[in-house]
Amino acid sequence: MSHLHTGSCLCGAVKFELEGEFKKFFLCHCSRCRKTSGTAHCANLFAPGATLNWLSGEDKLSFYRLEDTNFARTFCSVCGSNVPTDAKSRGLVVVPAGCLDTDVDITPQAHIFMDSKGNWDDHLSDVAAFETMPS
Repeated sequence: MSHLHTGSCLCGAVKFELEGEFKKFFLCHCSRCRKTSGTAHCANLFAPGATLNWLSGEDKLSFYRLEDTNFARTFCSVCGSNVPTDAKSRGLVVVPAGCLDTDVDITPQAHIFMDSKGNWDDHLSDVAAFETMPS
């Protein structure tokens, strides 16, 4: 599979291209990821040494870093979608899996920070599943 990936935000204002290989894929349940995603976890891909190119909308990007931590998010200032964060000081690009428009050849390797998961994040696989919005 190609190591060239493309992605975008929900409104389409921000588009990017990433050249590099995803080495890690984690589903993070920490309170910070839950707050930025509004759900049980963030699905983040890690691409050490990858090259990130913004194809459009770079002027629409906002960046947030939680002081005194490695926690950071880059997002579209129009629609709020999380997009890749180029963590140059750490030598990697962190990519929210949901913003990719291309397939990846890696599956999630672990659920992490389970000690801070939401109290409602148990037995989610037992909840009814529907192909579309139920009536």
